[in-house]
Amino acid sequence: MSSRGDMPAWADYVLLPLINLLLAFVLSGLVVLAIGEDPVRAMRILVEGAIGYPEAIAFTLYYATNFIFTGLAVALAFHAGLFNIGGEGQAYVAGLGVALICLYLDFLPWPIIFVGAIALGMAFGAAWAAVPGWLQAKRGSHVVITTIMFNFIAAALMTYLLSNVMLEPGRGAPETRRFIASATLPSMQTMLGWIGIEAPRSPLNFAFFMAIAAAFLVYVYIWRTRWGYALRVVGQNEQAARYAGIDPAKTIIVAMAISGALAGLMGVNEIMGAHQRLLVAFTGGFGFVGIAVALMGRNHPLGVCLAALLFGALYQGGAELAFEMRAISREMVVVIQGLIILFCGALENMFRPWIATLFARHKAA
Repeated sequence: MSSRGDMPAWADYVLLPLINLLLAFVLSGLVVLAIGEDPVRAMRILVEGAIGYPEAIAFTLYYATNFIFTGLAVALAFHAGLFNIGGEGQAYVAGLGVALICLYLDFLPWPIIFVGAIALGMAFGAAWAAVPGWLQAKRGSHVVITTIMFNFIAAALMTYLLSNVMLEPGRGAPETRRFIASATLPSMQTMLGWIGIEAPRSPLNFAFFMAIAAAFLVYVYIWRTRWGYALRVVGQNEQAARYAGIDPAKTIIVAMAISGALAGLMGVNEIMGAHQRLLVAFTGGFGFVGIAVALMGRNHPLGVCLAALLFGALYQGGAELAFEMRAISREMVVVIQGLIILFCGALENMFRPWIATLFARHKAA
């Protein structure tokens, strides 16, 4: 039985989220019906727009890549008892680190640029997250407040740099010059072309495989290493961790640094892969969606990947839906996302007592 109630683990981690997700879609259908549109047609367009043809699948996976990185960042910090809301700012600053390598060291061989851009991007993201971690561990400043503040600081810093320091001469938009080809990530179209498979053009790139690898490594770190064990102990009971010889302050700082590094990988996907230049607001709110992804994925790497695929499909399918059905705007898609977050996050335990009762009766019978 599950440790969170008188119900099997599979019901806790699979059945309950599916019920919440189904209810969210039912209510979304009622909203669509209320504005005079056919909810069945809307759902069909949403699904076809997300996975109905190769280009749609590529865009869905591209969005999911960002959500995996930011979802993992939130999930890892959560296991340490921390609520990292700064993924947006951490990814933003990480994009600066990636751009510095791709802009000013582009004369180096591609493997060195690749490793250097990833390393510096993760380092910038880790440093931007470690400061709020240090403030909570050493000064008692709550990490929720400080990470929110650091999001605004990152936005102001990047706007200044792109408008006054790194702006490409003669360009009106605040962005850098485009990276040369040897300083970018290979696209999925290019990689499939290496083995003779034709694929549509899309922003999906090598970072997708990095996201899968990151999810696996986060799982190993949290549940298969002594550092992950210390992290989980601190998250559950700091006093017990201290009694066991674990330094909570050090663990908190390290957890926030790793969380920021994971969020920073989103900067690699966006800057080195999709846009191939540094530009304003490239994060696009993906850092905040990562919070919902982590909540829906129960802060488990596998759950985060599945939730990221769902939100990637909503992003891509929602764009198609807004195009095909004029009465449904992009804001309506945000409403659907909000309902999913509501039922799979804030109200995730609403049906738990009923389901637990049914399994308890079945067991007794």
